Amino acid sequence: MSAARRFPASVFATGEEPDARFSLANERTFLAWIRTGLALLAGGVALEALGLGIHPGFRLTASLLLLVAGLLTPLQAWIGWKATERALRAGTPLPSAPLTLVLTVVVLAVGVLVLLGVVYR
Repeated sequence: MSAARRFPASVFATGEEPDARFSLANERTFLAWIRTGLALLAGGVALEALGLGIHPGFRLTASLLLLVAGLLTPLQAWIGWKATERALRAGTPLPSAPLTLVLTVVVLAVGVLVLLGVVYR
């Protein structure tokens, strides 16, 4: 199959075809990011829908943070997959994931908000 027929062509037109094991590992990483995004979205919905005896202001803020993080995570998955696939094809060092720090801070903030929500209910 030619590079022009594969999506996205901008990735597959670069460099040489890498070992299939590396491309498949990159795909598994993409899917792991997608699962993480789904879990964050589900957590945000569940936190708000179930209530759980948490102060409403803290609960809403934590839910919104989880929902925003859940919406950003697929973006990280796509950008990360493309950048990694290009690096594999070009034989250059693999890039880092730019949103990992943001997601770490968001999950930490949600934990603090839920803790405060329980304490101040």
